[in-house]
Amino acid sequence: MKIFGKNEKSSRQTAKERLQVVLIHDRARISPELMEHLRDDIIRVISNYMEINRKDMELSLANDENSVALVANIPVNRLKHGGV
Repeated sequence: MKIFGKNEKSSRQTAKERLQVVLIHDRARISPELMEHLRDDIIRVISNYMEINRKDMELSLANDENSVALVANIPVNRLKHGGV
């Protein structure tokens, strides 16, 4: 069912996705603290070049059979012209 343009997830689907994230973090041996530090560093670097929406930023790990990928969804409000 769509509400306000978004798909409503079942609690079962949400729980499954959360478990997948926990398992990926465990396999990659990345602690929640390390993920938070990584998030902070990414925000610090990207903020030099762009104004971002930190509240809606998503950072996660995804894996396939042979590797783990860092997946970032970072909403950009505007570019900072002129750079650092």
